[in-house]
Amino acid sequence: MSVTEALAIKTTMKSYMCVLCGVVYEEAKGHPESGLPPGTKWEDVPLNWRCPDCGSGKEDFEMIEI
Repeated sequence: MSVTEALAIKTTMKSYMCVLCGVVYEEAKGHPESGLPPGTKWEDVPLNWRCPDCGSGKEDFEMIEI
C-alpha cells in the first residue's frame, strides 16, 4: 500500500471514544480481540458490542477527531 492510499484510508476512517472511560475505537484498526477486523466501520459494529474496558454500549461512544 502506498503512502497516498494509507492517507486516503485514514481520512475516510473515523474514531469513536467511550465517554465513560476514554477508550477509543478506530475504524482503521478495528478491535480484533472482539472479532472486529481492521476497517470495520462504526455502523457495522454490532449493537450488542461492549467497550472492552468498562463494558458500556455503543450509545456511550462519540465520534472524535484524532
